[in-house]
Amino acid sequence: MPPPFQVELVPHDPRWSATAQVEASILRAALGPNLLAVHHIGSTAIPGLRAKPILDLLPVVQNLDEVDLKREKFERVGYEWWGEFGLPGRRYATKNEPNTGRRLVQLHCYSVGAPDIDRLLAFRDYLRRNPELVTAYEDEKIRCVALHPDNSHEYGACKSAWLDAVEAAALADWRNS
Repeated sequence: MPPPFQVELVPHDPRWSATAQVEASILRAALGPNLLAVHHIGSTAIPGLRAKPILDLLPVVQNLDEVDLKREKFERVGYEWWGEFGLPGRRYATKNEPNTGRRLVQLHCYSVGAPDIDRLLAFRDYLRRNPELVTAYEDEKIRCVALHPDNSHEYGACKSAWLDAVEAAALADWRNS
């Protein structure tokens, strides 16, 4: 399990999108034709939202078993491999800045058709369309970082009830559109 780290929330940086595209290119080279898409998800993908300066990327592949076989390629391009990491059907990897150890990227890799893909994309798109939720989410983040500034795991757990409720609404909206 990756160790917890200090939580830092920063204003949205429009360069995050370009950085996500660069990282997607690295993943395309590592995964080849098995990679179908790389989606920028999470808080850094939502304009105007304060976030931890860590990109969350969602690589979607044809075959997750092939991803397991490419573990060494992930490691060669700077990722630490965590396997499913508590979510069946996912492959999780993290990339840290080599000199400081600061987390830069988190990969949540799924095979095409996995239900978590819709959940993650629905949440991102729902917040992008609903600025009042962006404000509410930022308030929740600020509340949780005040309670757990030195433990990213506890910070994440603190936000979970809010996230679960909004994800349910986002998925319902996703399915109805």
